[in-house]
Amino acid sequence: MFKRVLVANRGEIALRIIRACRELGVESVAVYSEADVDSMHVQLADRSVCIGPAASKDTYLKMDRIFAAAEITGADAIHPGYGFLSENARFAEICESSHITFIGPSSRVIHLMGDKATARATAVANGVPVTPGSDIMPDAESAFEEAKKIGFPVMIKATAGGGGRGMRPCLREEDFIALFQAASSEAIVCFGNGSCYLEKLVINPHHVEFQVLGDSHGNFIQLGERDCSLQRRNQKVVEECPSPLLTPELRARMGEASVNLIRNINYQNAGTIEYLVDEKAENFYFMEMNTRIQVEHPVTEEVMGCDLIKEQIRVAAGEPLSRHVLTAAPRGHSIECRINAEDPYNNFAPSPGTIVLWYAPGGKGVRVDTHVYSGYTVPPHYDSMIAKLIVTAATREIAVLRMKRALGEFIIRGIKTTIPFQLEIISHPDFVNGTYDIGWVSRFLEERKI
Repeated sequence: MFKRVLVANRGEIALRIIRACRELGVESVAVYSEADVDSMHVQLADRSVCIGPAASKDTYLKMDRIFAAAEITGADAIHPGYGFLSENARFAEICESSHITFIGPSSRVIHLMGDKATARATAVANGVPVTPGSDIMPDAESAFEEAKKIGFPVMIKATAGGGGRGMRPCLREEDFIALFQAASSEAIVCFGNGSCYLEKLVINPHHVEFQVLGDSHGNFIQLGERDCSLQRRNQKVVEECPSPLLTPELRARMGEASVNLIRNINYQNAGTIEYLVDEKAENFYFMEMNTRIQVEHPVTEEVMGCDLIKEQIRVAAGEPLSRHVLTAAPRGHSIECRINAEDPYNNFAPSPGTIVLWYAPGGKGVRVDTHVYSGYTVPPHYDSMIAKLIVTAATREIAVLRMKRALGEFIIRGIKTTIPFQLEIISHPDFVNGTYDIGWVSRFLEERKI
């Protein structure tokens, strides 16, 4: 096992990793920007190192500063969390060459599955269903000709994209050139790579992802699915496990395909395979693989009774997956709401500022993952998520009622948050009945004129 792990991230995921390290008897090192000096993860780590000013490009994305912090603190492993450098193959490669363990899959696998076009080809080679699509397109005009062959509507995707960036749905031929150029330009700004490819657009799909794990001892497993269909601008709002959509037969097919894929690429550590499922819940299509832990991993932990962060650390240290994880079986239902510092009734404008009162809900089956507290100032420089509210119950019906209760108890004063918006979603008959798809939130906002 490692002696000291550097956490190359911030916020709630950094604190989540630090707590897992402490329970494993491993020392933790927090890195932080000047804007994050008061964050809880900085206060609770065994050691902390300031690595620069507020901007992410000067701190959490600055590899040389992170490696310098690892060197001066004697860290023998780095956990990247999610976002920032978590899926950067070059970062993992430097870790490998520097004899610092990267807590994640190998740089080879990150490169293989991090590029969407290559990942798609890998899925095809391993018998995982994909939507009709194209290779990387050299320019907008060539892409337009290919789109006409595939048939509209199509989805334009940046090969290096993520988090909804570099993606544009195109329903009509006359809009294609402008949308392709917009997707490519956004991808250049966000990822330094404007290459795009095309996929057939599935109408009214569901977004379902499978949690997978592999180790160096020949164990490759899946821990069930999460339904992430409730999204605003391709950003997930509410997630649940298991999906209310899947039949046992479809769940088994998707799970088998997921395990087959990670076994064939020798995937070691935690990852997520994302799929589109058609509106009749008959067919599924590979979208992409996230070679890291996901924001919504707690719902899987609660339903499967495991600690995915600890498993990541154990696997990276060369240990096999825990016995209880290898034999885990689902128990009950879990729902997660992402609490953002945004004003949902003002076009979701960011709402940084000082939290003058923080009262988190509690009681049976309620979990809150956060790095903030009363008196904490939410900085304007980063993603607006300040907490994750997770509830778990024996049935979905009870979980829905429990989430409504917990959201109603959550008090945050001094800033605006998305809690009222999420309470509307949880209370809506479509959510209660589990009858929603990827486009549901957009339609709801249009109807409510939010």
